[in-house]
Amino acid sequence: MSQSVLLDPAARRRVAPGVLRAAARLLALASLLWTADLRAGSPPAAADWPQFRGPNCSGISTDAHDLPVEFSLAENVRWSAPVGDGIGGAVVAAGRLFVAGMTGKEQVSLFAFEARTGKPLWKRDWPTGELPEVHATNSHASSTPAADAERVYFYFTTLGLITVDARTGADVWKQPLPEPFFVFKWGAGMSPILHGEKVIFCQDDDLSPSLRAFDRRTGKPLWTDDRLDQAVNYSHPVINTVDGKDELVVAGTGMLLGYDPETGERTWKARTLLRNIKTTPVAQDGVVYVSVQSSGIANQWIVAIDQATTGNRDGQVDRAEIQAYVGDKPIPPAFLDRAFARGDLNKDGFLKGEELDVAFMDPENFAGKRHTELGESAAEQFIVAVRGGGHGDVTDSQVLWRHATKHTDHVVSPLFSQGRLMLMKSGGIMTTFQCTDGKPLGGPKRKGGATNYFASPVVGDGKIYMAGENGKVTVLSDTPDYEQLAVNDLEEGIVATPAIHEDALLFRTRTKLICIGKGSTGPAN
Repeated sequence: MSQSVLLDPAARRRVAPGVLRAAARLLALASLLWTADLRAGSPPAAADWPQFRGPNCSGISTDAHDLPVEFSLAENVRWSAPVGDGIGGAVVAAGRLFVAGMTGKEQVSLFAFEARTGKPLWKRDWPTGELPEVHATNSHASSTPAADAERVYFYFTTLGLITVDARTGADVWKQPLPEPFFVFKWGAGMSPILHGEKVIFCQDDDLSPSLRAFDRRTGKPLWTDDRLDQAVNYSHPVINTVDGKDELVVAGTGMLLGYDPETGERTWKARTLLRNIKTTPVAQDGVVYVSVQSSGIANQWIVAIDQATTGNRDGQVDRAEIQAYVGDKPIPPAFLDRAFARGDLNKDGFLKGEELDVAFMDPENFAGKRHTELGESAAEQFIVAVRGGGHGDVTDSQVLWRHATKHTDHVVSPLFSQGRLMLMKSGGIMTTFQCTDGKPLGGPKRKGGATNYFASPVVGDGKIYMAGENGKVTVLSDTPDYEQLAVNDLEEGIVATPAIHEDALLFRTRTKLICIGKGSTGPAN
């Protein structure tokens, strides 16, 4: 496909032949580059918020403008719509908005709206079949879609990865995936991300953790990394660019891993994380920043299983005790067989103390304190910076700094902006750090209300937005003093990370989507 430029004959006569030949060569080159761009997959428009937490999962909108500071259900609401129960965020691509929700006990729906006006474009419904119990804070509609101008990519535990036409909602392709299993009933919480012509999806569950890449157009599987050395994690892959080359970086059990996005090959590992991770890293200028809070596996299993109402409180667990906690649905034998074969060191049929760490975490991944060091300690907490582009074990060569702090959160991801790393912890406790060396810049300070936070902060137009589980949204200035500009009440719980599109904020509450824009007068439905 090529583009043409028309010149009138008089204009052609006024242009020297040499200039025309040079112009023709430039046009030919531009046409080749433009065609190559189409083949490679055009990048998202600047205004797009194409996946979980926006561009590269960063929470940053670079072209946002005129975003409101103050709003409520009666002020600055552009439009709102019921979208069922869910905690997955909204995404925007080519002016269309997509969000998912549970619209029945065994039905999930994908909604499409015109982003600017809220005009409904289409809605797709899928029967899910019987669903397992999940944590009350979670929802079966926990996944944020990914989207480009042509397609929407959507994940659901019992359905797999589904792709539909962005304009019509018609089926494009579908890839079944192993249904995840979570002993502690946390439920799924992962979303697809986009890179080049690939859809990339990571699911670190208790049974079959994996990282997979698919062709965007056809759904053809391109590669799979079976991450059986990983425990349960909820960290999304990010793209880190080093010397002009992209690498895929995924935080996991004990390790930060670098991958070749073309082949799925693990290229480097930094053994500097903990047992499991629920935050997503941020990448900037070739460096990956991670905030970590994780309790010891042994302590976690004793508290959750042995001390549960179904446990016998003897300080150890066996197969029957684990099954009693899970309930009537049989635990996949592969999970228990692998755990006891690895962890039951004295072969007495029980797991206790150090055995629990070994059973549910690959010994090669031990990086934090062991059971004997942690005791009953609730958690280790720190932030760490790792330079990408290495090869093999880079723990000693590429880790730039690691800073212990009591103010990380186990779910909320950090925000990198203006050379500063900002952390928000449940309770509204904010701390900031210098990205060059990890030294504290400010805090801890309480911003907004003392509520739980599950949504990660986002920034645009010089303002930071933090949505609390109580429905209150705190607005801060993106300046060194982080001035608190407003606290706005949307009157319903928010777990999903907000989205930003041009001059609008998009908040997904537990039951509806609210579009906030300055000067709008309509109340929320």
